[in-house]
Amino acid sequence: MPRIALVAGEASGDQLGAGLIAELKRRFPDGEFAGIGGAKMRAAGLDAWHDCSELAVMGLAEVLTHLPRLLRLRRRLRQRLLQWRPDVFIGIDAPDFNLGLERKLKAAGIRTVHYVSPSIWAWRENRAAKIGRSADRILCLFPMEPAIYARYGVDACFVGHPMADTFAMEPDRAAARIQLGLAADSRVLALLPGSRTSEIHRLLPAFLGAARLLAQRTGPLQILVPAANAGCRATIEAMTTATDLRLHILDGHARAAMVAADAVLLASGTAALEALLAKRPMVVGYRIAALTHFIVKRLGLLKVDRYSLPNVLANERLVPELMQDDCTAENLAAALLPYFNDPNNETTLQAHYRQIHESLRRNADVQAANAVAELLAQPTLVAQSR
Repeated sequence: MPRIALVAGEASGDQLGAGLIAELKRRFPDGEFAGIGGAKMRAAGLDAWHDCSELAVMGLAEVLTHLPRLLRLRRRLRQRLLQWRPDVFIGIDAPDFNLGLERKLKAAGIRTVHYVSPSIWAWRENRAAKIGRSADRILCLFPMEPAIYARYGVDACFVGHPMADTFAMEPDRAAARIQLGLAADSRVLALLPGSRTSEIHRLLPAFLGAARLLAQRTGPLQILVPAANAGCRATIEAMTTATDLRLHILDGHARAAMVAADAVLLASGTAALEALLAKRPMVVGYRIAALTHFIVKRLGLLKVDRYSLPNVLANERLVPELMQDDCTAENLAAALLPYFNDPNNETTLQAHYRQIHESLRRNADVQAANAVAELLAQPTLVAQSR
């Protein structure tokens, strides 16, 4: 009866953790699962010592504000885990929080897994060696990642992306429009300005401005704005009280909104992968906090010239991406316009999208659970010197 500890840092990690717990319970019906997660992980069987919302902080500037609280939480959690003595600890994403915790637990002889590789293909590849000192095994969502770890002698395996398993290869746009009450022949733009209020404040004005300019050039638009949670909805509503646009603010339903749309304007991140799997044309826009951007640029931390996942996975510029000062209403509207003026512009995209979708569809929950079970079957580790 293994004890399995898991820590997820935000909603996407909660989803990953829930799928992993479900598959691990098939292999270990009497296993114990405890740690930090959200509603989905609790429903899957996690004894949640804390909610994952306590870790949901992004950006260098934002993290600095919350750092003392996060350090106290991690210290208390480490002590509790050392007392509980899990057979394996699985840190799900949240590398700033989890990797330091994993390193301490690994030194104490506890097996450690890190699920979702940090973006070493973008930020200092040599971090792979440091990550390997924290985790006995890294579970990667993208196929190009294990080879990077192999160069540093680190055990990493590609398990596929769970989101790719849940998307139909040919999403049903007509059904999505019916679900959302949209006319079959209407022009539809989906806006996804992020899942955090800080992102929404930075991006929504430019996104709305782009939608207004686009409507002036193409004719009336139905504009869908999925809100990730109640807090996001309140922020969106407060920022759009005086708008003259045909906005439909949705409680969730981001996937349906993407599938239903003629094109999607979204924040960089997992949403871009979701739009790819929905097989929709997209424009990616993003702004980070001014202080964070200054630090990143000043220190030369970013090593790639492609930011969005579709472009990274294709290793070419499939979709327009407009970052920081380039993320203006005028630029975003100009990038979106071809998808409304000539629907044939999306034809080339479709073949690329399908190829990437097929490469990521691996039954990820099963593959991840197999990788954890294999690690559990290995001899018990000997505690290392601290």
